[in-house]
Amino acid sequence: MRIIKKTGALVSLSMLFSFLLLNSEAQVIQAVQNSFNLYKQSALQEKIFVHTDKNIYLPGEIVWFKVYCVDGNDHKPLHVSKVVYVDILDNSQNRVVEGKIALKNGEGDGSLYIPVSVGNGNYKFRAYTSWMKNFSPEYYFEKQITLINPLRIPEKLARTVSSDYDIQFFPEGGNLVAGIKSLVAFKAVGQGGKGTDVNGVIIDAKNDTVARFKSAHFGMGSFTFTPAAAEIYRAVVKNGDNQPVTKPLPDVNSQGYVMALTDGGNALNVSVTTTDNTAGNVYLFAHTGQTVKVAESAAFANGTAHFSISKDQLGEGISHFTIFNNAKQPVCERLYFKRPQQQLLITAASDQQRYGTRKHVNVSVSAKSPSGSTLTADMSMAVYRIDSLQSVDESNIFSYLWLSSDLKGHVESPGYYFTNVNAETDKALDDLLLTQGWSRFAWNDVLDNKTPAFNFLPEYDGHIITAKIVNTQNNTPAQGIITYLGVPGKRVQLYTAQSDSLGHLSFFTKDLYGPGELIVQTNELIDSTYRIDMISPFSEQYSHTSLPVFTFHGDMTRALEDHSLGIQALNIYTGNLLKQYYNPVTDSSAFYGPPYKTYKLDDFTRFTTMEEDLREYVSEDNIVNSRGNFHIKVLNGRGFLDGDPLCLVDGVPIFNINKIFTIDPLKVRKLEVMPFRYYYGPAEAEGVFSFTTYKGDLGGVELDPRAIVVDYEGMQLHREFYSPTYDTEAQANSRIPDFRNVLYWTPEVNTSGPVSFYTSDQPGKYVGVVQGLTTNGDAGSQYFMFEVK
Repeated sequence: MRIIKKTGALVSLSMLFSFLLLNSEAQVIQAVQNSFNLYKQSALQEKIFVHTDKNIYLPGEIVWFKVYCVDGNDHKPLHVSKVVYVDILDNSQNRVVEGKIALKNGEGDGSLYIPVSVGNGNYKFRAYTSWMKNFSPEYYFEKQITLINPLRIPEKLARTVSSDYDIQFFPEGGNLVAGIKSLVAFKAVGQGGKGTDVNGVIIDAKNDTVARFKSAHFGMGSFTFTPAAAEIYRAVVKNGDNQPVTKPLPDVNSQGYVMALTDGGNALNVSVTTTDNTAGNVYLFAHTGQTVKVAESAAFANGTAHFSISKDQLGEGISHFTIFNNAKQPVCERLYFKRPQQQLLITAASDQQRYGTRKHVNVSVSAKSPSGSTLTADMSMAVYRIDSLQSVDESNIFSYLWLSSDLKGHVESPGYYFTNVNAETDKALDDLLLTQGWSRFAWNDVLDNKTPAFNFLPEYDGHIITAKIVNTQNNTPAQGIITYLGVPGKRVQLYTAQSDSLGHLSFFTKDLYGPGELIVQTNELIDSTYRIDMISPFSEQYSHTSLPVFTFHGDMTRALEDHSLGIQALNIYTGNLLKQYYNPVTDSSAFYGPPYKTYKLDDFTRFTTMEEDLREYVSEDNIVNSRGNFHIKVLNGRGFLDGDPLCLVDGVPIFNINKIFTIDPLKVRKLEVMPFRYYYGPAEAEGVFSFTTYKGDLGGVELDPRAIVVDYEGMQLHREFYSPTYDTEAQANSRIPDFRNVLYWTPEVNTSGPVSFYTSDQPGKYVGVVQGLTTNGDAGSQYFMFEVK
């Protein structure tokens, strides 16, 4: 009986221990999952893809483009940001062109004029939202474009030497640990930022060869070896006929964890090996996008823990596999790619393969699902000439959203990984993922449940103009100061902001389009010791992606001459047609809504002074002149309000009421009156008197000298693409030259009928590129070609 009781007690203790162990494992998994979900809720991920009409431009040309803004998780059009910023940077991060593009329902389009001052070279075309500036610039949209200025002689290239490339080594999971076999990926990048073929050997301190390697695609490859304790390894790398270069491998750790992922067909096998005998359990956490897919634990047996993950558990695209130890510390990480199914199939074809000059072209475009059913897709299309200068632009919305946008740095030829899928492309894709290192966020911040610090707000309703206000007496940020931003014009546009503890101001504008002036000021009667500095909305953060050196070859000369002649002819004969804009539909009402009463001064016999007009015609005021200072007492049905009203002239506040009475009444078209106390953001007004002049030029009112007046470009006005027609014989026989190399561009493809345009006088081969996206997040693209004789 004693034996039975003792055995029963031992069984109970064993069961209790197992229960506590399982409960502890569940707590670790749940803690990591909860922290990740908390981070996800506050860190919305936006992705941007931009379809440009081509990728090589000359001064005087226009870059036409379409912007697709999507949710980073499911690629569905995202309706959060209403503005996207685009800029073109040279290799020194100098901005040569910039623009603000309005977004609606996750899409927008615009154009950028290439100035004559640009130099020859490769440039970065970037696109990002205000919200994206809170995260790494490595995840902005970036695309290489080439600008060639025929008026500038190409710079001579410096002679390259054997060491003009860089090679890096990436152990799978992140670590080399003594005594544990490891897979090591490598990436060799040449001076131009593209992969370069290399081969070599790994040697130890005794110069003994322990492994050999050779790149397979785009300078990447992988090899396996088992590092020894306290050993230092070097790679002897050879590139072509150049002299070998020696590079160090990452340090070998005496203790740690090594991760290995292998494809088992329907499942992924993940093993974690450690030399730490006290490691306890290990935890695997996998997420696709920002959605948790797998959270499991495993015990070590003989120093190795095993996981088997069904591929059905993972989402399509890139999944992050992270290994945690018992202390909830991330110790290994690597990426895996599950190939997505193409759900949007775009077909596009011209009605002929050959055309004459100035002939009509019909292109049929359709969007279908794999089953053949018709889909509604938002599509853009460009048709341009290809020659020795301009080749086919390989940018692809499908490969970008699924692959490039989730990886740091430049991905060379991403379309390669999606064409002719086989064991070779699968191996090349895995090598690419192994060279990515750790994920886009810091796990320590996630696990500590730190609220991310976001310095940039999402522009949900429109463009946010930012500034900083400083006290000029001690040159420190001024807090709590109400500031006014007015846009002079016939449409009342006034915005207010109150500075925070750092002196930052945010003006939430709405429908601010086109170039114009901004007048930013404080109330000069109460706040007169402050300076306001405007802050550029364009990102001052830059990715580490380098641009390849531009090289001009002799066989490009004829094509460059043709392009240059065509651009000059286009600007000379149709320059005005390239500058046609149309204004977007906007809400023209003022911030105070419909006015209580509007006085159109043409309806009255005008007096010679504003004082007489206000006294005689406006029933909601009482004009007081006290010791040479005018005051306006606002009257409504309940009596007089306290103090002077907020007086606006063409949308700009005038705080010194005396200046209102200096306005020539003949210059004023109307007065809108709000005889009620009004709250607008942080500002409070004892009524509103809004004067509008005929010209929208402030009617000669003298501004406070402390107010700042700046030229400012709002969201871009929509430029109309010029595409001539040759319907009649007279049009076809016109002697005006037509040397267009971009025959057609549209940001909105209408699939109800054929897309129609005319060829130019430029013979050659032409390519059409269609990019598209459905509301369900399915992306696709298609190319078609024809010839002009």
